[in-house]
Amino acid sequence: MEVKKHPNEDEKEFLTIGYNRFYDLFEEMINDDFWFKEDEYRLFKIKEIFATYFELLKYPPIQWIIKNQKRPNFSDVGKALFKFIRNVLLHFPYFDKWDDIWVMKSLITLYSNKPQFIDQFLTKYEFKEEFKYRFWEQKYKRMTYISINFPTEYSMNKKIFLKDILTEKDGVKFSLIFMYNILESQIDRSNFNLEIE
Repeated sequence: MEVKKHPNEDEKEFLTIGYNRFYDLFEEMINDDFWFKEDEYRLFKIKEIFATYFELLKYPPIQWIIKNQKRPNFSDVGKALFKFIRNVLLHFPYFDKWDDIWVMKSLITLYSNKPQFIDQFLTKYEFKEEFKYRFWEQKYKRMTYISINFPTEYSMNKKIFLKDILTEKDGVKFSLIFMYNILESQIDRSNFNLEIE
């Protein structure tokens, strides 16, 4: 049986355009100036970097890392939170800015015959205590702290706003660092370390 070697020529092309786009978006979004842009522009870029990241996940060695749960420096809550943010952005594309995004149990489960991840996440973490992460931002030589607040009214079919779980800035920085660390696992360098407080 022949063993496939990665990356082959097509994969090199795929990885080059994918990583270049990801890094361009990452550099723009991790910069403090990003937060002075219009709300709609920021949300567009947030969705774009998630789309780019999820295309890059098609590369088999990255899939192996995720399958083997070797995600750098993340707890189970962190992995689930990242997937939750991604799924909310993907399945609720009706909003122009982060602070307007909301979900509700009845809408999440409206057309589903099987449990949806968003519902599973909100059900599992409803009433849980605040959770904190910290990470070092090498560019600014500072430690950044983010807080995750879990909902208390999800099971009552109330609107759950994404901004009440975590602010746009916290959610974006958390997601950027998560994606960056996964993609950097394929490269021999790293600028960010995420730790649980």
